Amino acid sequence: MFRRYITTPVLIRIILCLQIVPLLAMPASSYSLGTQEWWLPAFLAILSVISLVKLIPGKSLASWPWYLLAFSQGFNIISRLMMLFPHATEYSEGVGMVADVPYIVLAIVSMLLSSALLLYCEMPEVRLRMTPQRSEKEA
Repeated sequence: MFRRYITTPVLIRIILCLQIVPLLAMPASSYSLGTQEWWLPAFLAILSVISLVKLIPGKSLASWPWYLLAFSQGFNIISRLMMLFPHATEYSEGVGMVADVPYIVLAIVSMLLSSALLLYCEMPEVRLRMTPQRSEKEA
């Protein structure tokens, strides 16, 4: 019953639009021009938007938008893992090295959301409901 609910066309479109959230969820300090951390999430978000423009109207049988979404979410997981360890601690005056808890939590939540979105997009019902339905005259 739940699977049928989460694969309604309206909910699929809403969840597909949420693909951008785990890609851009970074601490505000990561978006300063002094760092180079911001360009990869921005690039992955652009790739997701390109694929969403192709998928959301629901008139395409092409599979490349699905692969582009999977690439964006998978690469988000990989890049978060690579950035987690260098940013897991920060230096504090008088205390020394302390854990950067907000960064760690945000990275883990982002990786979990990307994993969930990857699994969701691979459901056969999702892809089937997003393909255009041919009329009986064409078949």
